[in-house]
Amino acid sequence: MTESESDKYGVSVTLESVQGGERNVVHAAGEVITRGNQLYLRYEETQTGPKDEAVSVRTTVKITDNGLKLIRHGGVQSEQSFEPGQRLPGFYRSPYTQFNLSTDTRKLDVKRAGRSLAVAWEYDLYVYGELSGQFAISLHIQEEPQS
Repeated sequence: MTESESDKYGVSVTLESVQGGERNVVHAAGEVITRGNQLYLRYEETQTGPKDEAVSVRTTVKITDNGLKLIRHGGVQSEQSFEPGQRLPGFYRSPYTQFNLSTDTRKLDVKRAGRSLAVAWEYDLYVYGELSGQFAISLHIQEEPQS
């Protein structure tokens, strides 16, 4: 399949994460690439590193009919996979620490409306086999008008 202009478009991204009553929201500009029934979202964000320095992290989210995969590169590297009813392996690496993790996804909802997308998922995060936290995530993708 050749990539045509209609397969790639700019979007605004809002990612909200809730854990233990603490809410974190990220707003970013990104791009979506569609390939068949798979959708790839790419965006970049700046986070605060362990020494209060600005660290750039590039995130790719692969969304399919039955799950999603979150891949991060840059100041941190991590990979997490989410499929309802599955406990899937992943990892987290930074210059200061690294560990294996797994996610046990309780719920995953994907709603598409044209080129807009809303994804919500809830999962338990395990680090070294121990429950580390429970998360509720919502991701909203809205196509940016072409100027």
